Amino acid sequence: MPKIDFDLDRDFIELNQLLKLTGLCGSGGAGKQLVASGVVRVDGAVELRKTAKIRAGQTVQVGDVTIRVRGG
Repeated sequence: MPKIDFDLDRDFIELNQLLKLTGLCGSGGAGKQLVASGVVRVDGAVELRKTAKIRAGQTVQVGDVTIRVRGG
């Protein structure tokens, strides 16, 4: 299972932007579509809010890829 560590340099990042910046999708719009499809989990729960605020310490999972969000 691939893991990505993302260093957050602010209080939060919107979920669709996190997916874009980690390379899991090509744009923020594609990130919104990915979230809407129901395949994105935040801390183990399905997340359908496209612009959910993701903060340091949270984990985002898309398929077999896990993103660990770390404080900067």
